[in-house]
Amino acid sequence: MSESATQFPAWPELRRQIVVWEDESAVVVNKPPGLSVMGERHDTDLITLARAAGEQLQWVNRIDKVTSGAVLLARTKTAHAALTRQFAQRTVDKTYLAICRPGGLPEAGEIDLPLLTAGSGRIRIAAERGAIRRVGDCWRVDPQDLLPKQNYPSQTRFRTLWDSPELSLVRAHPVTGRRHQLRVHLAWIGHAILGDPLFTHKTDPVRPRTYLHSWRVAFDAVGPAGRVEVVAEPAESFWAPLADRLSPVERARLLG
Repeated sequence: MSESATQFPAWPELRRQIVVWEDESAVVVNKPPGLSVMGERHDTDLITLARAAGEQLQWVNRIDKVTSGAVLLARTKTAHAALTRQFAQRTVDKTYLAICRPGGLPEAGEIDLPLLTAGSGRIRIAAERGAIRRVGDCWRVDPQDLLPKQNYPSQTRFRTLWDSPELSLVRAHPVTGRRHQLRVHLAWIGHAILGDPLFTHKTDPVRPRTYLHSWRVAFDAVGPAGRVEVVAEPAESFWAPLADRLSPVERARLLG
């Protein structure tokens, strides 16, 4: 099971541990898994922790509680408006790392599969699984096979950094930014992210975390910094499934 947010330190100490970039208008943190960005009903979350310590922050992008990595937070209303506009206009570059099961992904590929929200509230592909077609290294569904419900075009590009029969390490770029997009896209093409509770089978071994990490984010700073690219390095816990397969030197080479 993932860490409970109640195990995290108070904001001053947590802030010291996780802030990877900041200026007068914004902060980028390397969020640990198990901590929500905001809106946690029965526990704490990142925004609430900061507010309790007197720092008013607004989330610009959110990642799932089980996902670790870069989250952009605004310090002012003006900065929040400017930064969220960049996400809406898709001028922000986002790159994730994921460990998927099983291996066998192509060197590079594209997943062009619309999403919809099912009646249960879960996010799924807007077609039956059997309608998904792989054309070259692109997974897609023909328009006539879409379910007759409102759907949202969703596109993910990825590159396989390392591969074995059991696992793949991929660098994923969500062209669109839909809720659960990477998790659903990879699972529905047969390569679910290791440890993802949305796609865990009863017979799967219990994993301490979900192996999805928001690695890089690039955006135009509101202040004088111009175009900023921030790297949030994965914690050692992210590399655990590959610890006996990739040395730190090999990991650094793969990530460039």
